[in-house]
Amino acid sequence: MDEAFGQRVARVGALADPVRRALYRFVAEQPGAVSRDQAASGVDVPRHTAKFHLERLVAEGLLVTEFRRLTGRSGPGAGRPAKLYRRSRRELTVSVPSRRYDLAGQVLADAVERTLAGMSMTDALAAAAADAAEQVAAQRQGPAALFDALVALGYEPRADEAGVALANCPFDRLAAEHRDLVCGLNHAFVTGLVERLGGSEGSAEAEAVSPGAGCCVRVGPVETRA
Repeated sequence: MDEAFGQRVARVGALADPVRRALYRFVAEQPGAVSRDQAASGVDVPRHTAKFHLERLVAEGLLVTEFRRLTGRSGPGAGRPAKLYRRSRRELTVSVPSRRYDLAGQVLADAVERTLAGMSMTDALAAAAADAAEQVAAQRQGPAALFDALVALGYEPRADEAGVALANCPFDRLAAEHRDLVCGLNHAFVTGLVERLGGSEGSAEAEAVSPGAGCCVRVGPVETRA
């Protein structure tokens, strides 16, 4: 399990407690940030209980805090600012096996913008996928960078004598409905990763597989471990 996936699972686990889940839902439904007292009253729990669970939600990144005087006054006698809670902008998704529809959406949106500027869809998709690969590659370094990137993206790479097989398709549902488009995107993206992280020996090779049997791309001979 990669670290990012583990963190997402931990955040989901934080919502398993019914009181914590109720507090998160109450805060999320409010138009503005709320105090501990407001949250406690909103879900009918003692203030100290609300404080404990709210802080746990903050620690997991599900809520963020701010400080503001609820009286609206300032200066001497206005009282101390209250600690307020509101929902974090962080998106929380956990999928098993891993899916990366956000990445596919990013590449497709970028490609559409390029077509509006006059580029053909084929070229636009290839360029958008290459740019996405560049962004991912920029965050990785070291002899195992390619393998680690494939793990983090949910490809479930498996090294073998022929190179690296990718046991999972991060775009499975999209690929099932738009196979040629999504597999083309995927091939261009993995090729971009290999060119930037795989060294001179790596090559991304398209490999036809039946739906649900894994990824449509495999990586040819490449050094995957330090």
